[in-house]
Amino acid sequence: MLEVYIDGASAGNPGPSGIGIFIKGEGHHIKISEYIGETNNHIAEFIALHRGLEEAIKLGSSFISVRSDSKIVVSSIEKQYVKNEQYKPFLEKSLLLSEQFDLFFIKWIPDNENKAADALAREAILKAK
Repeated sequence: MLEVYIDGASAGNPGPSGIGIFIKGEGHHIKISEYIGETNNHIAEFIALHRGLEEAIKLGSSFISVRSDSKIVVSSIEKQYVKNEQYKPFLEKSLLLSEQFDLFFIKWIPDNENKAADALAREAILKAK
């Protein structure tokens, strides 16, 4: 099983934003830090989920556990619903990707358990400046 830790960060809301993805398990130890342009923190979190799922698919895993400190992302995936229409396309893309796994879990974790992904997201913003 792959464990995929995701985080999005914005310097301002909206502002310069980055995503961080840390994947471990099945012999993998992958760190991804990407600048995604100007957006708000919630969209950055959804983009991090989408990218994390894409990377897990590339690795060919059938079991995946995503960990995020974003309550809105975790809740939206669990309920398959988001109130804010602005986030709906991001939710729909992620739900489609999640269907490619035999087992897909998503779990909310506190910030202190998501330090690796957080550092990668913040690093992406700093690299872009």
